[in-house]
Amino acid sequence: MRLIQYVTQAGKQQTGVVNGDNTITPLNNVASVYELASKALHNKVALVELIHKLQSDEQVSYDQIITENRLLSPYTHKDPAHLYVTGTGLTHLGSADTRATMHAQGAGSDNAELTDSMKMFKAGVERGKPKSGEPGAQPEWFYKGNGSIIVQPGQTINSPHFALDAGEEPEIAGLYINDENGQPYRIGFALGNEFSDHITEKENYLLLAHSKLRQCAIGPEIFIGELPTHIEGYSRIIRDGKVLWEKPFLSGEDNMSHSIENLEHHHFKYPLFRNPGDAHVHFFGTATLSFGDGVSTQAGDTFEIVAEVFGRPLRNELQIEQHRTIQSVTNL
Repeated sequence: MRLIQYVTQAGKQQTGVVNGDNTITPLNNVASVYELASKALHNKVALVELIHKLQSDEQVSYDQIITENRLLSPYTHKDPAHLYVTGTGLTHLGSADTRATMHAQGAGSDNAELTDSMKMFKAGVERGKPKSGEPGAQPEWFYKGNGSIIVQPGQTINSPHFALDAGEEPEIAGLYINDENGQPYRIGFALGNEFSDHITEKENYLLLAHSKLRQCAIGPEIFIGELPTHIEGYSRIIRDGKVLWEKPFLSGEDNMSHSIENLEHHHFKYPLFRNPGDAHVHFFGTATLSFGDGVSTQAGDTFEIVAEVFGRPLRNELQIEQHRTIQSVTNL
């Protein structure tokens, strides 16, 4: 089952179920997925059960929603400050090879010669999938922003004027809500373009935190249910109507050095992320980057990320800010 959020022709936000015939079935009495999940928690009912109960008799055209630019990000919070956007890196079995192009030593070196990044990757391979209920190795973790940085599918994704690079990162993200007691619940999963500045990161890995403070995109659909252990997709960059770069990517736990459970534990173990009512979008990492193949993106390029299990492609056009100023702070 997959869900989207969109704007109705009357201008109201709506949540709907994606059907196999390219139609959407709106859900009664829920404008957002967050509201839907809140109702499920309040009524102590499984999310899928509530979705079936709320389906209307109406059918709307999915293509028309897209054509009329009414598709929204699939997960939002009415107060963006209460939606955390975070992620983990070095989590996929090929990610060490990509990172090795940025740093000196590779994953096959003796441990004493490994970079800090490679040591962390190796720890994940060895201890990233512990027995259920036990903590495993800590992954690389980063803060990306709040809900205000999430760009709608089909909209431009903006790179700031001070960025040295504007590169896609095709990933899967987990979507979460905390109940009134602060217990996190997973709603589902979505495709994502985590979008980062890889040249800044390459300059010094301690600048990783800076490189991640960028916009991102998820969706357009939320996959409800257990994530398949093997996922195949592709990532493309389209320039002037032609494919500039294309590469397949793999995800799911069969292709990861960490389990989803372990990544979730090391995020939600912090009380900060268990505040009642807060929402979370957490990126699980990737091993496929155009930057690793020497591609330099430019304004007007379109990023396209697809994996069949997630439905429609995620597309966003790159825009680069031109205005350059020094941000000043004024005494109060």
